[in-house]
Amino acid sequence: MHTSTPGSFVDQRHAPRLELITAEWQIAADLSFCDMVLWYPHDDSYIAIAQARPVTAQTTLPQDMTGTAPPASIGLILERVFTSRQPFTQSSDDVGGPPGVSAWPVVGQDETMAVVTVHQNLVSQRHTSRLEEVYRQSANDLFVMIAHGTWPAQDSKASSTSHGNPRVGDGLVRIDAHGLITYASPNATSAFRKLGIRDSVDGRQLSRLVTNQLDLNMPIDEVMPAVLFGRQSARVDIETRNIVLSARSIPLLDDQGQHFSALVLLRDITEIRRRDEQLISKDATIREIHHRVKNNLQTVGSLLRMQSRRMKSDGARQALLQAMSRVDAIALVHETLSQTMETTVDMDDLLNRQFTMAVEIAAGSRPVSTRIQGSFGQLPGHLATPLALVVNELATNATEHGTGPDGGMISLLTKRVHTPGQPHPYLKVEVLDEGVVDGPAATAAIGSGLGTQIIRTLVESDLRGSISWERQLPDKYGAAGTRAVVLIPLDH
Repeated sequence: MHTSTPGSFVDQRHAPRLELITAEWQIAADLSFCDMVLWYPHDDSYIAIAQARPVTAQTTLPQDMTGTAPPASIGLILERVFTSRQPFTQSSDDVGGPPGVSAWPVVGQDETMAVVTVHQNLVSQRHTSRLEEVYRQSANDLFVMIAHGTWPAQDSKASSTSHGNPRVGDGLVRIDAHGLITYASPNATSAFRKLGIRDSVDGRQLSRLVTNQLDLNMPIDEVMPAVLFGRQSARVDIETRNIVLSARSIPLLDDQGQHFSALVLLRDITEIRRRDEQLISKDATIREIHHRVKNNLQTVGSLLRMQSRRMKSDGARQALLQAMSRVDAIALVHETLSQTMETTVDMDDLLNRQFTMAVEIAAGSRPVSTRIQGSFGQLPGHLATPLALVVNELATNATEHGTGPDGGMISLLTKRVHTPGQPHPYLKVEVLDEGVVDGPAATAAIGSGLGTQIIRTLVESDLRGSISWERQLPDKYGAAGTRAVVLIPLDH
């Protein structure tokens, strides 16, 4: 199958209708065993804006027609169908056309929007079976509804592109206006057998057949009766203790808009449901693991805090507080990851909290304020822990070595930058202080201390980025400081 989004030249009033058709028309292609092309008027001619190939038969149009003008052999057919709003079939003998091609107007909002051509493969003709007769008749019913603007239904509660949605080849049941089965494909019959229905289903009421197999103690979807009677275009799951079937109904309307039949597609989704439940269970387990790790790390942080209060040495107390800050940074990451299982994480709240907390711990009783500018945005989850630790260490270093007894301000600046010639952007993270401390502490800020070693290892190994420090010399007002710049490629 191949489809495309209607081009920019398509009238925006028509676009929703055409997009709905291309989302659903795979069903018609499979039922008709034919290729389908959607033609839209453009520059006094037509252009193909979408194409569908059948899964049930060999394609007639191996070359993609999307974006091309119509061959001369069907140009007159398109114009006639579009202007007259009448379909062209092989029984039409007043306008010539290539063998095996029919055309149907696409109607909506009481106007013709486009034309659908249906291309039958005449080379691979087979002996007509009962299944093929029902399929082709059902496809013709859908084409008639396209021509009257009644299919696909605007209020449809199902889509052929939905996860686990039944397809024509999975099993098809055709029922009449009273819900009685007039035909069930072999795969549909197999689905009935899995439900426990062993007898012939022809002439029997589909709704009664199915509901008789359901567990009365299990809740029943309120949409199920409408689906099994073919009265509503919707999808419902039929669940028993051992099997889950997905059922989708397509009401068939005549040219007067009267319901006369319906198609019900059936698919065994037991294995899909089982895998979904396993994924849900695994997601819940992973979230619980993150939650427990966070709790354990918070316990470790509390123990370190208690131990630091007993230390008489200021150096030992400060070392324990730094260790506690690192543990808290990791705990904060696990807390965030326990609340989501998305592949990306919104890092702004997480890292802003971490930055503020690290500055407060390192500042102690000094009046150090923080400034945060820019946004980290959505980042892959595997970057969360190393990035949080980097921000923690940079904030701690800047506070310890870039502020004096009177405090100061520490700034966190973030933005995404694009480098010429590079296909992926970089995340640029900067931490600034307002003044350089004199003496040995000034060298320690960009030296070989433990914090600096942690930062380099995390940036270069885990984040595959780079880090640099820039000294800002005092200006005429005496303002100076240090700027740490981290560049992280966002291609992983």
